[in-house]
Amino acid sequence: MKRLRERLRYWFDGTMDRGTPALIGWLGLASLALITLVSGVVVAFARKDTEDNGGWLGIVWMSLLRTLDPGTMGGDTGRPLFLILMLIVTIGGIFIVSALIGVMTTGLEARIHELRKGTSRLIEHGHTIVLGWSEQVFTVIAELVEANQSERRSCVVILADRDKVDMEDEIRRRIPDTGKTRVICRSGNPLQRGDLELVSPDTAKSIMVLSPVGDDSDIDVIKSLLLLNSRTWSGPRPNVVAAVQSSANLAAARLAAGDTALVIDADDIAVGLIVQSHRQSGLSTVFNELLSFVGNEIYPWDEPALVGSTYGESLNAFALGVPIGLHRADGEALVNPAMDTVIGHGDRLLMLAEDDLLIQAAATRPRIVREAIAAAEVRPPVPDRTLLIGWNSRAEKIIEQLDLLVKPGSVVDIAAPRPPREEMNRQLRNLTVGFKHCEPTRRPSLEALGLDGYRHIVVLTDDGIDPGRADDRTLVTLLHLRDIEIQLGDPYSIVTEMHDDANREVAQVTKADDFIVSTKVISLLLTQLTENRHLYAVFADLFDPQGSEIYLKPAAGYLIPGAEANFATVIEAARQRGETAIGYRLARHGDQPPLYGVHLNPSKTAPLTLEEGDTVVVLAED
Repeated sequence: MKRLRERLRYWFDGTMDRGTPALIGWLGLASLALITLVSGVVVAFARKDTEDNGGWLGIVWMSLLRTLDPGTMGGDTGRPLFLILMLIVTIGGIFIVSALIGVMTTGLEARIHELRKGTSRLIEHGHTIVLGWSEQVFTVIAELVEANQSERRSCVVILADRDKVDMEDEIRRRIPDTGKTRVICRSGNPLQRGDLELVSPDTAKSIMVLSPVGDDSDIDVIKSLLLLNSRTWSGPRPNVVAAVQSSANLAAARLAAGDTALVIDADDIAVGLIVQSHRQSGLSTVFNELLSFVGNEIYPWDEPALVGSTYGESLNAFALGVPIGLHRADGEALVNPAMDTVIGHGDRLLMLAEDDLLIQAAATRPRIVREAIAAAEVRPPVPDRTLLIGWNSRAEKIIEQLDLLVKPGSVVDIAAPRPPREEMNRQLRNLTVGFKHCEPTRRPSLEALGLDGYRHIVVLTDDGIDPGRADDRTLVTLLHLRDIEIQLGDPYSIVTEMHDDANREVAQVTKADDFIVSTKVISLLLTQLTENRHLYAVFADLFDPQGSEIYLKPAAGYLIPGAEANFATVIEAARQRGETAIGYRLARHGDQPPLYGVHLNPSKTAPLTLEEGDTVVVLAED
């Protein structure tokens, strides 16, 4: 008997473990037992009352009503035994109903808590998945919202090891209007296969792996790529893109990702952008617009009427949109190819336009004001003198790339609290590296550097401290540099790194020539690749110092200063030099956000006058 009692208790405990439905079931059985017992006693011992109340069915009905609603008993009449039995069933009902309400309330709270945790499985199709959480996620969401404006419905899903409600609140605070795009958050570890299944990767359009904050960010990215690559997919694989922060981890990340995923080197791109910008301010603004879905973007465009024509002839063949290269039928991307390159069958032009719907061939060629074209001046290259203020993990690569671009005899001096390693100079051909001790936030320390002897100054952020604090220190350094420059008569340009794009607007008071926010550039690039992975070859060419790059060259080399012309004339002047003009920058608007004087893909026929100090944005090899 004891063993049977133990087995019954074990069975009962097992049913209770099943949660709220099991508890409700047991309360229902208790109610049924109470009603059955009381009704049986009334039928057996109070026959007169049974007959007066419709027989046993009536008694069962009365017992049920009194179990559910104690107030029903107030109208009962009959013999004492009948009234006592009705009182018993009412009191029993009070306990049972109270327990039922408590169980249902607890179950509902538990369910709400589960929903709050964001651990339910997603049922979506054609959505974009973002794995991980960092400051980059807000740029990514904002860009995807902009990219999906023309879509009837779109969905972005965030999977991160954070509280679902906290993520949603932060997104609503930073991006209050998401238009037609629904943003869904799920709490889970992107490094766990089970959590990854919550966001329905089989039906996703694309997956972006974001680098988390911390020293081991690349390890998490590589683990996520391994999970995705080793996964068995029920349909076509979605487009997977990711970025690693350290170049040393690029090979391992690409091996983990497999042949179908795209992994970019964030460190290399940031270095390339700093190196290219240090001699031509405004370049980061150009890249921000090219990579952003706000403003002008790059689109492959099929124009059968130009088959057999040369690339140079296509430059002024569009009323809206500017060609920047060719996408060959075999998949090869050519940025600013030779002007006599013939457009073949199956080739598509790479067009810079605000939207592919706005690309329009010209009915007639725009007028070229040839008398406004300036005679091309061949200026012999001169050695550079560059000052690098501060030191971080990218500094050595910056110097190595500078060595590839500058002319022999150039100098780069490092101004930092501690000298770099001595072996660096042995690896360079064109540069001589010097060191000057400097505390970048101290005015006397900066004045002792002899700043009037430099043409370019690059300020690097300290990646060994908190990013926000590093930006604050950079702002102080910029204010000192700008004030010293005013006293010296504007002898140098200033380019600086920033961690947070919000600090870029704050820093405008320093009037630095350019601000490089590498995290934003990487976020924009990843977002572009989630929408069109075929653009990777184009952007890789633009960031590669060996290919055609974006330059902001003096406008006086293209148009006679003060002469009235149009942008079609600028395009023709650039074509004669083997370059592709895509816009211009007005010096007088150089410190006015958000364009900072940069105008890409302007009207080809509107009157245009460029002055001394203005620049033309071109694609060129040097």
